[in-house]
Amino acid sequence: MTDRLATRFAACKAQGRAALITFVTAGDPDVASTPAILDALVAGGADIIELGMPFTDPMADGPAIELANLRSLGSGTKTKDVFTLAAAFRTRHPETPLILMGYANPMLARGSDWFADQCQAAGVDGVICVDIPPEEDAELGPALRTVGVHLVRLATPTTDAARLPAVLNGASGFLYHVAVAGITGKQQAAQANIEMAVDRLKAATDLPIAVGFGVRTPEQAAAIGRVADGVVVGSAIVDIVGSHGDAAAPFVQEFVASLSGALTTSIRETAA
Repeated sequence: MTDRLATRFAACKAQGRAALITFVTAGDPDVASTPAILDALVAGGADIIELGMPFTDPMADGPAIELANLRSLGSGTKTKDVFTLAAAFRTRHPETPLILMGYANPMLARGSDWFADQCQAAGVDGVICVDIPPEEDAELGPALRTVGVHLVRLATPTTDAARLPAVLNGASGFLYHVAVAGITGKQQAAQANIEMAVDRLKAATDLPIAVGFGVRTPEQAAAIGRVADGVVVGSAIVDIVGSHGDAAAPFVQEFVASLSGALTTSIRETAA
């Protein structure tokens, strides 16, 4: 089985830049509009895509993604639709890594083996489950590993030296550093704090380190991309979908292209 995540991170590293990781919610504004939005992410230069599984109580997410969840669920999106979207994406984009991000309830409702099998069948590369801590890895981790799907773990500003080994145990694909101790959206971490956190995490693991939460502009992405292996942008893209609905795709592509360009330019400037 090809490890698309490892291949993509290696390719970005060879180009001297961080990977651009983008997030949208499946079924927002509706299932029929999602493929065009996903294609726009790829066309704009996204290296890795996180596809959010809509849930009624997204406790780690701020207003933008919470509203996206409500729009998606209100339009009738089901878990089966998420996997249909993922499988179709894999057919259109065989090399672009796709991560499902969400919460335990929809992932475990039919059992972890069922969920893992659906991920494998749809060509999903990894899963981020926000509310299953490392101590409860048995709930989902073994099933995903059996079928070769990465379990991407989260580290936060409060993940200290005593806690970090548990987070890293069983983690694969990449480590997602949540830059702020709070919800997704407009909060922004100080660049110096991000740099210290990335240095600390890199000293503890060989996994690529991606940084997200509060990244909303090309300038922020470029600054983080100088130290991290990946930069995650979600709420700012979800806001565009919220503003433009089923006509969002070209606006999404334009914004993602600005992020991608900033990551590339920042490396060039650093090299110069």
